[in-house]
Amino acid sequence: MSQPACSCCVENVKRLQEQISVMRRELKNLRQRADGSIRSHRKHMSALQSVLSTISQDTPQTKVLTPNAGEKLESSLEKGCLETVPIGYIHSCFAGKNGTPRQPTVCGPSRATLKIQQAVFSNPDHPLIGLEQYSHVWIIFLFHKNGHLSYKAKVKPPRLNGQRVGVYSTRSPHRPNALGLTLAKLERVAGDTLHLSGVDMIMGTPVLDIKPYIPDYDCPHMRLHPEECDLPSGEEAEDESECPRMDGTSPFGPSAGTLDTKESSSTFCPASSNSDDLTPLGAVLSEVKDYLHQGEFSSSRPAEVRAAEAEPSDTALSGPHKELETRLHFGEESYSTIASWIRQPPVSMLEVRFTQHAERELKEFMASDSTVMGKPRFRFLKDSDEAVAAIRAVLSADPRSVYRRTRCQDRLFYFTMDTADITCWFGDGFAEVLRVQPLKR
Repeated sequence: MSQPACSCCVENVKRLQEQISVMRRELKNLRQRADGSIRSHRKHMSALQSVLSTISQDTPQTKVLTPNAGEKLESSLEKGCLETVPIGYIHSCFAGKNGTPRQPTVCGPSRATLKIQQAVFSNPDHPLIGLEQYSHVWIIFLFHKNGHLSYKAKVKPPRLNGQRVGVYSTRSPHRPNALGLTLAKLERVAGDTLHLSGVDMIMGTPVLDIKPYIPDYDCPHMRLHPEECDLPSGEEAEDESECPRMDGTSPFGPSAGTLDTKESSSTFCPASSNSDDLTPLGAVLSEVKDYLHQGEFSSSRPAEVRAAEAEPSDTALSGPHKELETRLHFGEESYSTIASWIRQPPVSMLEVRFTQHAERELKEFMASDSTVMGKPRFRFLKDSDEAVAAIRAVLSADPRSVYRRTRCQDRLFYFTMDTADITCWFGDGFAEVLRVQPLKR
């Protein structure tokens, strides 16, 4: 009969099994890094080939092919071969990835500027004419700090605390085409420069395109019947009054700001209305009330009540607002749905605290337009109060990665905001700012 193994042998076996599991994980990580390096190498080779082909087309020997250049460009576009050129680069209050908000509405006070390059447009202020009529803009940019450009089919969003979902059901920066999309508030347009707020982009981010945010087209809750605004794809009406608009706040919440009531977006299709008619907001509220009284809501009401409500009344909509009643719709196609973890994530919001020392250091910072010499000053933020609000917004959303949150023993966290270098630490359910010092140049 075999003798039972001694306790030291059992411990040695367990230790060896743990080492084997660690080695397996390391091998898996090495394979993933090797795959990422291979993909990155292929991308670099394709970019190099594209540059070489461009150089070869510019040589005198190939000038005989210039009459077919348009055909070649059209053929390459049809095949999906694109050559993008940044129209400008972001100058942001976030110098690096650490501490940068993952979504634009997380930190409303965050600011940035975008200057259109003259290499793209000979008159860089011309493409911005008319953009001042909009309160928000879509910014299409490139995630230029993705490292080795690796990507996976499934990712672990920080808000899911380690759970895996498909990359296309998230806004992960690690994607086959490292394109980003953000909705920023347009503070003002100054010549060839856009002044933005509520951004989630770091310093030096290449911007590929700018598009105005139009609630009538971009927000499902604001959409009208398609036949009322039947425009070809990529075209806009010459007369803004052809498509009715509705004023209201941004569907992205208070942090995204309130849409400005500009003349081009505050009028309905009819040019005039009687003073006795309902206001546009009243017309919309009336339509919502009518919709709620339909279906199961109205079926439970007595028949005589429903018949009385069906009779015309003196306060019924008439004229232009009667036309609006036929255009607005609140059916199933008007509503959008999102994943449940977006609003109810397993990771809760954190309480943000400041030590007295950090508060004193933060109050030493002056506004960008201050004339006081010898003290640190902000470049993008207005004052120390706005800096406090911005720091609270960033830390309350827990900017740490899943690895740092669950496995890393070091709870200290460093990030920069504007011209301030911030040191904090994370506890159970809170984050505390320890030090705020001027950023060393």
